[in-house]
Amino acid sequence: MKERPIIFNSEMVRAVLEGRKTQTRRVIVPSMRTADTQFELHQQADGSWMPMHTFNEGSFDKSGSERPIKCPFGAVGYRLWVRENFFEHGHWEGGGYDPEDSYFVSDKQVLYPADGVKRPTQRTREDFWRSRPSIHMPRWASRITLEITGVRVERLNSINEHDAIAEGLSEISKDGSTYKYGIPDRDGLPGTDDCGWPWHEWSRYPITAYSKLWQSIYGEESWQANPWVWVIEFKRVEGQ
Repeated sequence: MKERPIIFNSEMVRAVLEGRKTQTRRVIVPSMRTADTQFELHQQADGSWMPMHTFNEGSFDKSGSERPIKCPFGAVGYRLWVRENFFEHGHWEGGGYDPEDSYFVSDKQVLYPADGVKRPTQRTREDFWRSRPSIHMPRWASRITLEITGVRVERLNSINEHDAIAEGLSEISKDGSTYKYGIPDRDGLPGTDDCGWPWHEWSRYPITAYSKLWQSIYGEESWQANPWVWVIEFKRVEGQ
């Protein structure tokens, strides 16, 4: 079984754990290490799109065929192990806390900020919790494994309402008739206690809510840029 890592922030980790998130979109970048960073989209017979490297010396294989850009997360059936921010327990050996003078020995106990856990404040060299960014999470520390069920290519702004909700939005109504979409706090309600949105920032339109979510991660101009993205559909592998 082929596995690859994928990074999610805390609010998206919660959405996966709560079953709200079954899709993720990632901007397409060329997969070949050449000076050319551009690519073209070729429409296939079934109507889908295939990203291809632009015409340069490295764009062709030995048979003269153009090289497609491969999805960095794999294909249907691949598994993804989620990297998230975490706290790691262990002790320091050597002369101090500086990595140049000592080194950290992990005992493989971990805590996850996405669960609302704070870094323990009582710390000694023999009993130490260090804060670790998601990019440094090793495989053994990951608690979430996903299986890819679909991969396709589309423009970011082409997302429909169903898929916008599948990106991790919650649907809530205060009066039973008008529903709004957004990211809830850990209690499932609008608010700002952790990563949630206040009620006035929720939208009646899923796509509008998703555009806010996207911009919160990638910047204010990122939605308007309307990049080509990988659309990765997945299901959680239980017991992982």
